[in-house]
Amino acid sequence: MHTILVCDDEKDIIAALTIYLKAEGYQVLEAFNGQQALDVLRDNSVDLAIVDVMMPVMDGITAVARLREQSNIPVILLTAKSENTDKVLGLNVGADDYVTKPFDPVELLARVKAQLRRYTALGGDKHHGSHLYRVGGITLDDEAKSVSLHGEAVALTPTEFDILKLLMSAPDKVFTSTQIYEQVWRQPGYGADNTVAVHIRHLREKLEIDPAEPRYLQVAWGHGYKITGGDRHD
Repeated sequence: MHTILVCDDEKDIIAALTIYLKAEGYQVLEAFNGQQALDVLRDNSVDLAIVDVMMPVMDGITAVARLREQSNIPVILLTAKSENTDKVLGLNVGADDYVTKPFDPVELLARVKAQLRRYTALGGDKHHGSHLYRVGGITLDDEAKSVSLHGEAVALTPTEFDILKLLMSAPDKVFTSTQIYEQVWRQPGYGADNTVAVHIRHLREKLEIDPAEPRYLQVAWGHGYKITGGDRHD
């Protein structure tokens, strides 16, 4: 059974989400501000967090940033429809996805399931039985869900891991932002450019000596992104 943390200062939203999540078989933990969420995460094993942005005591952006210092669990932000800045900030600090209020519970549940599938590696998403990918000094082990750079472990979020795995599955192939979004998020990729760009930037910060002059994660202007610098070996 997966455990989901729901963090929102609106009790009615938490109550409604709890009903939907429990109906799907999830265990639910509750928090009403960012600090409470961090306390829950410290004392419990949590598989995914749903975090509102606007909260007292500690807002969701700050909470996610601090969460990322100790955990790579998937995080879905709840944002106001008009607050595009919150969405970008949330992705910048390490959120994996976002849903705007008012939201459709069915859509949110679909996103929860998609994030958990990636995080727990359920399903048959294998490349012809292969699980080890190498490009230059980067090694990705799909079975161990680990990434290393020149032998040093690199901590990635589940979304970052899946983007890197997609690119490493076909070195030098250019993937558009829409293709990346549709294959990683399992959602229609309309308007995905900014979301994908933020995650690519995070990957560069973790994998490149100089993110401004990337050796591996390169942009094909007007087309998309590719990984280069070596060949894949199984």
